[in-house]
Amino acid sequence: MSGARNQGDDRYAFSTRYIVNHPVERAEWRVTMSAYVLPRLSLGIEYNPLASDVNPLANWLAVEETRTRPALILGTSSDRIGTENGQSFYATVSKNVEEWIGLPIAPYVGVAYGTFADDVRPIAGGNIRFTDQLSALVIYDGRNTHPTLSWTTGRHVFTAMAVQLDDDEFRLGLAYSASFAIDAGLFGFGDDPHD
Repeated sequence: MSGARNQGDDRYAFSTRYIVNHPVERAEWRVTMSAYVLPRLSLGIEYNPLASDVNPLANWLAVEETRTRPALILGTSSDRIGTENGQSFYATVSKNVEEWIGLPIAPYVGVAYGTFADDVRPIAGGNIRFTDQLSALVIYDGRNTHPTLSWTTGRHVFTAMAVQLDDDEFRLGLAYSASFAIDAGLFGFGDDPHD
């Protein structure tokens, strides 16, 4: 839930996520592709191969974060992890509070409407940056909590996650994402051009 616009040349993003032995086929394996059509608007598609399910993605940074003001982000994606179908529509506010409290923490809060259960629920979470490459994100989707740990190198992010199920069990999840420009290629490891 970043409150910063896309300022680099990387207009495109690819990601895939696999959750080991998730009881819902749609949640087990996900692939997404998105593109920044404007500096503050990305559009894309999510495909869940095991369920042959396709959903639109959109993420709009409606209000940019400043030193004193949080960002407002509006968007849509598939409904929360563990639902068999449905779309989610969300609004969140997020703010990096490191300057205020001296710790590299960026919390967010918001609300989501999910079509699977036809419900409105609170959502929240927060990112903690340990180093330039290592960070943790805790996601509360209005029903379950999913802690993650990510390693970033250049344009690539590798993530391990503990996915909470509705019965309070957890499943291991692994994810990979990459941002890229068509001329730079998807698999260009090395220095981040934004540094």
